[in-house]
Amino acid sequence: MTIKTLNVGPIGTCCYLLWEEGRDDCLVVDPGGEPERIRKAAGGRKIAGILLTHGHFDHIGGVAALMAPDTRLFIHPLDEPMLSDSELNAGYSLMRRDITAPAPTDRVRDGQELAAAGLSFRVIHTPGHTPGSVCYDFGDHLFTGDTLFHDGWGRTDLPGGNEEDLFRSLRNLIPLSREKEVHPGHET
Repeated sequence: MTIKTLNVGPIGTCCYLLWEEGRDDCLVVDPGGEPERIRKAAGGRKIAGILLTHGHFDHIGGVAALMAPDTRLFIHPLDEPMLSDSELNAGYSLMRRDITAPAPTDRVRDGQELAAAGLSFRVIHTPGHTPGSVCYDFGDHLFTGDTLFHDGWGRTDLPGGNEEDLFRSLRNLIPLSREKEVHPGHET
């Protein structure tokens, strides 16, 4: 699996493009902004799916512009309301902008095994930063969004954040993160 990392959007969210060599499609994790730059980084590959680790504005800002009729959009159902509400996704409170995304095609759940663009992955529900925060496990690679950073973890003071839930998620996630390469939502 090839992984390309871009820092995008107003606060430098880590956006990841993933593909298998020889395929003409790819996945995008957390396209927080700059959709044309993301599309260019895809190198002509069709964006088959967009995986959202959670619904905050800085992770969804480029979704609408990257969606095509056959693009799959993955998010946990507890964060789905954030896609259409800039108060819930903190776009308005932090940026004074109405930032939204289309409705998802795929609502993910804990432990679910999925495949798209020739890649297989497992969903790990990690509530705390938001109620529907998830990590995506691609075998040797773990995409953690804002649940786990290289030097810390996500905040819990935005709508839906819960410190107790986050620490419970971290207790489950940290042992797994020692076995895999962690790709966080910020700090690369």
